[in-house]
Amino acid sequence: MEEIRKKIEELKKEKDAVILAHNYQLPEIQDIADYLGDSLQLSRTGASLPQKVIIFCGVRFMAETAAILSPDKVVVLPDEDAGCPMVDMVKPEDVRKEKEKHPGVPVVSYVNTSAEVKAETDYCCTSANAVKVVREIPGREVLFFPDQHLGSYVQEKLPEKKLHLWPGYCIVHVRILPEDIQKVRNQYPKAVVMVHPECKKEVRDLADEVLSTGGMVKYARESKAEEFIVGTEVGIIYRLQKENPGKKFYPASKLAVCANMKKITIDKVLYSLETLTPRISLPAGIVQKARQAIERMVKIR
Repeated sequence: MEEIRKKIEELKKEKDAVILAHNYQLPEIQDIADYLGDSLQLSRTGASLPQKVIIFCGVRFMAETAAILSPDKVVVLPDEDAGCPMVDMVKPEDVRKEKEKHPGVPVVSYVNTSAEVKAETDYCCTSANAVKVVREIPGREVLFFPDQHLGSYVQEKLPEKKLHLWPGYCIVHVRILPEDIQKVRNQYPKAVVMVHPECKKEVRDLADEVLSTGGMVKYARESKAEEFIVGTEVGIIYRLQKENPGKKFYPASKLAVCANMKKITIDKVLYSLETLTPRISLPAGIVQKARQAIERMVKIR
């Protein structure tokens, strides 16, 4: 393992590359990453850095977002099969059909969508800023894609708005059940319960805090609490524990594992640096349209 790490460091310099890794990645990937974070945060970081090559350790939509924000850079996804089932739940034609049903209603798409869906979108959002984005959009109605649970969370926070929700969902977060929260809370009654807004309403209602992955990292760091129950993909616990050695973190459900996030291994990162493949390639027209939706979101932030 040490030899591989050393080779990766050498190749990063040789290829002028930076490694970005999502909070859900395997510990071995988090340890070699130059930057850890959520998908949009990483993409914006990649765009601001001088390196010409981005090795994105996440899933495809994340690497696509990095390519959209860094059109002049080489963006590599170490495993081209690392996808996202929720992304596959909505197609560009689905968005177009909904726009025909609701003419003039703005479209908000979660960053967890394909580049083609983003290109049909007026505004992107993240789990951290979805409420703010929808609040700031003129008009009462919004078409919201694809996560119905994040959408219902936004609807709760903004009763003055009318959100038309697409029936998509994260297969990992819906595995976290209310009884899971209650069971772990009984084991650790002093622990703060923080869950992701992609969780079902029944789970969110039991939480002390509803936070994005970036929000969880920040909250855990700043909170005076010493124990936390974490209602999101279990990979983030490695980072939380590493950055907060005096605190304890418990998964809300050990079933909350994203198999796609675990497809990227240190060997695949090494191969990607050696070959600069598999490379993300998107049509220029799609990049331009998708970028507009992301830029509109950034202006709101």
